[in-house]
Amino acid sequence: MAKPGAIAKAMTALKETQLKALIQEALKAKVPADDILAECRAGLAEVGNRFNTGEYFIAELMYAGEIMKGIMRDLTPLLKKIPKAKAGGKHIVVATVRGDIHDIGKDIVVLMLRGAGYEVTDLGVDVKPQQIVSAVKENKAFLVGLSVFLTTCCKGLEETVAALKAAGIRQQVKIMIGGAAVSDMVAQRTGCDSYGATAVDAVTLANAAAGK
Repeated sequence: MAKPGAIAKAMTALKETQLKALIQEALKAKVPADDILAECRAGLAEVGNRFNTGEYFIAELMYAGEIMKGIMRDLTPLLKKIPKAKAGGKHIVVATVRGDIHDIGKDIVVLMLRGAGYEVTDLGVDVKPQQIVSAVKENKAFLVGLSVFLTTCCKGLEETVAALKAAGIRQQVKIMIGGAAVSDMVAQRTGCDSYGATAVDAVTLANAAAGK
């Protein structure tokens, strides 16, 4: 059996073939899927650290997310079932605001959040405020992630915050924003809770909101 940490190292190094072989080896050795996934997430976290230090770039971040998506697909059926009553505080709704059709940044954020263990509802692009409100209610989300690439679409951001307030659920959910058109100042001005410049920041902010 592979040495402890080998899976995490292969994930960090983006060695997909080696990683898959190590995972199969671990499964044959009866290592719980939960433990394997925890190692993969540790490796993904280190990918995020290398992105922050400039050692990795967007391409590596996207590749890591795609690798993790495949691992999640393969391991999910083997994970211990978590009762729904205990699954609260893990769901995040992500969308690009109304009027904005850019999705590359959003898609990377979704991959990273799912890789970090969160349940994510991705509503796509050009999403109306009421759709976001409905998704938050339906999934009992604790966090909303909004992407804004175009400055002209900041109005869509403001409308979404207003819709969450009007629905009486603003106090129940945190709002984080990202994208070329926004900043910490925009977050404060529009009544959002936080701003992240990168997908790695999004995971950090989600962890903070979840109390991790």
